[in-house]
Amino acid sequence: MDLFDEALKASLGHGVTGEGGTGTGAQEEQQATAAWEQNRALTRHMMEKVASSANLNQAYKRVKANGGAPGVDGMTVNDLRPWLADNRERLIVLLLKGNYRPKPVRGVEIPKPGGGVRQLGIPTVVDRLVQQAIAQVLEPILDPTFSASSFGFRPGRGAHDALRQAREYVADGYENVVDLDLEKFFDRVNHDILMARLARRIGDKRLLGIIRSFLQAGMMADGVCIERHEGTPQGGPMSPLLANLLLDDLDKELESRGHRFCRYADDCNIYVRSQVAGERVMASVTTFLEKHLRLKVNQQKSAVAPVGERKFLGHRLGKGGSLGIAPKSLARAKGRLRQITRRSRGISLERMINEVNSFTTGWVTYYRYAQAHATLRDLDSWLRRKLRCVRLMHCKRRWGIANFLRNAGATKAQAWGLALSGKGWWPMANGPAAKLAMTTAWFTAAGLVSLLGHHATLNAVGNRRIR
Repeated sequence: MDLFDEALKASLGHGVTGEGGTGTGAQEEQQATAAWEQNRALTRHMMEKVASSANLNQAYKRVKANGGAPGVDGMTVNDLRPWLADNRERLIVLLLKGNYRPKPVRGVEIPKPGGGVRQLGIPTVVDRLVQQAIAQVLEPILDPTFSASSFGFRPGRGAHDALRQAREYVADGYENVVDLDLEKFFDRVNHDILMARLARRIGDKRLLGIIRSFLQAGMMADGVCIERHEGTPQGGPMSPLLANLLLDDLDKELESRGHRFCRYADDCNIYVRSQVAGERVMASVTTFLEKHLRLKVNQQKSAVAPVGERKFLGHRLGKGGSLGIAPKSLARAKGRLRQITRRSRGISLERMINEVNSFTTGWVTYYRYAQAHATLRDLDSWLRRKLRCVRLMHCKRRWGIANFLRNAGATKAQAWGLALSGKGWWPMANGPAAKLAMTTAWFTAAGLVSLLGHHATLNAVGNRRIR
C-alpha cells in the first residue's frame, strides 16, 4: 500500500479552503485582472493536490532516488520511510491546514569552477519531500506559461536545446552577444517580488504561506541560525522553478522588445548584430533588472563581445554558428582528471581507469555536438601519459620498471635504458619504451575509453538534431 493512502483518508476533513485575493488595477488592465482572478479561483484548493496520496508518494520516490546529504536534523534519506510511518497523518494535516513550517536549511559552501564559493542550503529530507510535492503540482501550471527561450530546469528542455537556438541566431548574423551575469542571483531573490509573481497564478493562501515559510527559513552555519530576508538557496527542489518564475519577467520583457536570446537558469545571452546595439541593450536590460526585479548585474563578469570571445554553457560559439569547447571548460576537465589520476592515491590502475571513464564518458556526451577532433585527440594523448606515470610508479623500483616494460614488449636495452634514466615519472611516461609498452591498444585492453572514439560513436549513431 502507498505510504499516504490511509493518512489522506483520515485527514481530508481537516483541510481549510484558502481565499484568493481581490485583483486591482487601472481600468485598461481590467481584462488582464479578470483573467488572473479566474486563474486564481481555479487554484484555491491546490493543497488538496499537494497532499494527495499519489502526489506525496511520487515525491517520496523522487527524494529517495535523488539521495543527498542530511539537513540540520541529521535525518538521512533512508530514515525518511520509518519517519513517515509514524508521522504521515500529522504531516498531511499540517499541509491541509497550511500550518506546515520547515526547519532551517544547513548552509554548505562549495567551490565554484571560476573561483570563489557557492552557498548551498540543504533542507531536511522531510522538507525536501514537501518541496518536491509542491513543485510537482506547481510545475504543470507555471511551466507552460514560461518563454520558449528559457531552457534551464524545465521538462523536455536542456542545455543542448539552448545551444541549438543560440547557433541559429549566430548563423543568422547575430554574431555579438550581451552576456549577462547576475551577481549572486539565488542569494538575492526578493521574497516580496517573487511571492507577488506567484500570487498572480495561485489562489490557495495555505500554499502561498508554506512557500513563503520555505523562503524565510533560516540558514544554519557553524552552529548559528541566520535569518534570511532574501534569496532562495540552491539545494531545494522548489528553487529552480521559483527562479524561472521570477526571471520569466525578464524573458517577457526581452520578447516584447523583439530580442533574440537564450536563458538557462540565471545564465542569459542576448544576440545582436553589432557592438553598439549590444551596449545599448546591456544598459537598458541592466536598468530593468535592478529597477523591476531588484537584481544586480555583475559588471565584471558581464560583457558585450563577439560570440567567439565568450562562452555559453561551457561552449564557445564561432562564425556561422559553429560550436567548440570553451578553453575554461577544457581546463576544468583536465583539472578533474588530474585529481583522479594522482599518483599518490594508492589505488589500482583498474579502479583509476574506471573512475576516469565515469567522468570522461559523461563529459564527452555533454560536448557531443562540439567540433573537437583535435582537442579530444590531444586530451586522449595527455591522459594516456598521465596513466603511464601511474603504472610506472606502481612498479616502485628500477628492476620492477624494467621487468614490466620487457614483459609489455620493450627490448631489454629499451627497458633498462628508461629504468636507469633517472628522470621523473612525467618524462619517463613519454619515453619510447613506455609508449611501446603501453600503446593505445594496451589501454583499450585495460578498459580505457577513448574520448575521441566516444565522441565519434555518439555522432555516428546518436541524435544529431542541433548540428
